[in-house]
Amino acid sequence: MATHEPGFRDSVDLMFNRAVRLMDLSPGLEQKIRVCNSTYTVRFGVRLRGKIETFVGYRSVHSEHMEPVKGGIRFATSVNQDEVEALAALMTYKCALVETPFGGSKGGLCIDPRAWEEHELEQITRRFAYELIKRDLIHPAQNVPAPDMGTGEREMAWIADQYARMNTTDINAKACVTGKPPHAGGIQGRVEATGRGVQFALREFFRHPEDVAKAGLSGGLEGKRVIVQGLGNVGYHAAKFLSEEDGCKIIAIIERDGALLNDAGLEIEAVKAHMAATGGLKGFAGATHVADGAAVLEQDCDLLIPAAMEGVIHLDNAARIKAPLIIEAANGPITYGADEILRKKGTIIIPDLYANAGGVTVSYFEWVKNLSHIRFGRMQRRAEESRSRLLVEELERLSADKGLGWTLGPDFKQKFLTGSDELALVRSGLDDTMRTAYQAMREIWHSRADVEDLRVAAYIVAIDRVAKTYRSKGL
Repeated sequence: MATHEPGFRDSVDLMFNRAVRLMDLSPGLEQKIRVCNSTYTVRFGVRLRGKIETFVGYRSVHSEHMEPVKGGIRFATSVNQDEVEALAALMTYKCALVETPFGGSKGGLCIDPRAWEEHELEQITRRFAYELIKRDLIHPAQNVPAPDMGTGEREMAWIADQYARMNTTDINAKACVTGKPPHAGGIQGRVEATGRGVQFALREFFRHPEDVAKAGLSGGLEGKRVIVQGLGNVGYHAAKFLSEEDGCKIIAIIERDGALLNDAGLEIEAVKAHMAATGGLKGFAGATHVADGAAVLEQDCDLLIPAAMEGVIHLDNAARIKAPLIIEAANGPITYGADEILRKKGTIIIPDLYANAGGVTVSYFEWVKNLSHIRFGRMQRRAEESRSRLLVEELERLSADKGLGWTLGPDFKQKFLTGSDELALVRSGLDDTMRTAYQAMREIWHSRADVEDLRVAAYIVAIDRVAKTYRSKGL
């Protein structure tokens, strides 16, 4: 990334400033919303391999206009205070935009998780969790983490268990963290949630021909040529769903060791299996390998999905980006300077605080499930099936009585007679959330001449909701 650009934290603030210039907020309220409330830095030791290793971790709380605050914990060597605070700010705006009742928070631990054995990583994770739990920086009613880069269901299960050990009488202990495995209090559909949210966001965008035309495209998702940068959890699920369910062609995948290109479309499951077996893309038989992965961001395509780290599109490469439509599946993949260049070119950007909100949306569903102590669908699923069966049987009886001779197709009957289970309800709730949030952004984008793009529209919607909450508290 270009060294003369603002950092990630400053980029978030600059994008915030673009929006608040178009809003009627008092300077005091504007400042209250912008600033990060607190950041806790912890340095702790763990005895590993015969010596004490010291680790540095952070938990940042950006806004407590609603509680609990919400945000993932990432494990990466690049973790630093500015990054964590920027991500916490994005969480505030993201939660407000998709109307999940949380403030924004984020955490990080400076560690390479691949450098440690599983049992060692568990010791480190539990000690980090201990340091946060004893300060109520992990708590069902105050601060609820989730997975992020370098963490997943396993780490969330360790954290939930650590909280339960330290709070043995808290009946809501499982709600202290989301993204847990389903057998440990998690929810169906959480692992795929962010990638599924990207898919639902794109489907909603393509439901509006006027918006599609702004990107110089036409028609629906089918046949669109897609480049995906990062085949981690988010990129993999987004690519899988778009190719298998919406007919997109994934023509390139970019990873640490370069990129794969195939104009006919890549088989996502095959690429994922190859990565799991070899640790990278090199040597995959069904595509051309390019060593300089970053250069593939500049290839011709219909849709570019940066789904890994922040700052991958910056001042040095933005002018060469050819994609007419970019959806930010990662947090902050386009720097402030690059955003300016792309907007002037007419590139349409579906912003991160909307595009990757699927994770926090389904985390909200998991949190509610943990507090209610019952899985979704348990009470109503069979009642739905019974009502549907009555209708089908009555229709078939009427057909027989009247001698019409028609029957309902077996596929239709099976689908119609199947009540909604937890996964179906989660996907339905996520789809509704992504549609509603896009429509709120779109209304601002299309109704105000001074709003140039979806990012500013998203910030305006989010900041306005946070401001209203603060005003209702008397600020």
